[in-house]
Amino acid sequence: MNQRIIISRNLEQELAAAIADCEHDRIFVLTDTVTSKCCWPKVSGFECLEGAECITIDATDVAKTLESTAHVWEGLQRGGATRHSLLINLGGGMVTDLGGFAASTFKRGINFINIPTTLLSMVDASVGGKTGINFGGLKNEIGVFNDSRYVILCTEFLKTLDDQNIRSGYAEMLKHGLINRDGDAMWRELIDFDITQPDLAQLQRMVADSVSVKEQVVTEDPHEHGIRKALNLGHTAGHAFESWAMRKGKPILHGYAVAYGLIPELYLAVVKTGFPVEVMRQAVRYIRGVYGMLPITCDDYPELIELMTHDKKNTAGIINFTLLGGVGDIIINQTATKKEIEEALDFFREG
Repeated sequence: MNQRIIISRNLEQELAAAIADCEHDRIFVLTDTVTSKCCWPKVSGFECLEGAECITIDATDVAKTLESTAHVWEGLQRGGATRHSLLINLGGGMVTDLGGFAASTFKRGINFINIPTTLLSMVDASVGGKTGINFGGLKNEIGVFNDSRYVILCTEFLKTLDDQNIRSGYAEMLKHGLINRDGDAMWRELIDFDITQPDLAQLQRMVADSVSVKEQVVTEDPHEHGIRKALNLGHTAGHAFESWAMRKGKPILHGYAVAYGLIPELYLAVVKTGFPVEVMRQAVRYIRGVYGMLPITCDDYPELIELMTHDKKNTAGIINFTLLGGVGDIIINQTATKKEIEEALDFFREG
């Protein structure tokens, strides 16, 4: 990994140092309509951002489109950006994904810095070099691998978040706890933590632990040829749930989709790779308690399975899962029959 990850103690000082370390003739800041109101005012007075030009796009994953990307490119063009300019992405995962893609493709690539403002983007989207946009009704269909120069993680921004968005980010932390190869202490702490009334000081430390799990995996496998597929735990089913909900006109937050996706995938892990039943039950109890249920019926199975076939991990249309033999025991490139997937979806609905 080429990016540097900073757990923030003094955001102004750390951002000034990061900017100084990046070649820049002009500075642009990308926000969405939410972070321009809630987060930009917290940093706009920083001396290091004097003269920076703000570009704003619509909020939520629905805006993660080619049209929004073109709006960013146009903003860079209008502001006189060159290949020596710098883009700072201030926002959640949609902003860091789309902003990273826009920066990676503008004039064949300019430097960018991510300042994630949601828990989800802190522990997932802003770290690891994946950038992209949705296309043709599918999640992250277009994109490139490219590291931001810096990721600055400041949990002060979490005070701007509602409860749902905190829970959404926490789902990726649960996933990191399950794939952590250093034992199950992290998993136990995660399911004992009261996410409904989070202690931000404890959460900052847990975010650092969570990011270090992802960093370790991404460093081993930057372009997802092998072990990086561990990060897809919960995502084969999760992305299908997310796309299904979007098609129904009732979108769900990405982290909720991942949390829901963990249930059928841990069921498959019990059946196929010997994952402990009690840990699966523990995870299911926690997820149902925090995230509730997604109202799928057996009539939705064909559409959900069809959506799973579009997952980028697949080869030749065969649905590919990341499963576990136990906490931290990662088993990639696992397939399942249609009948097994239907049974897993039955468990999700009724388990």
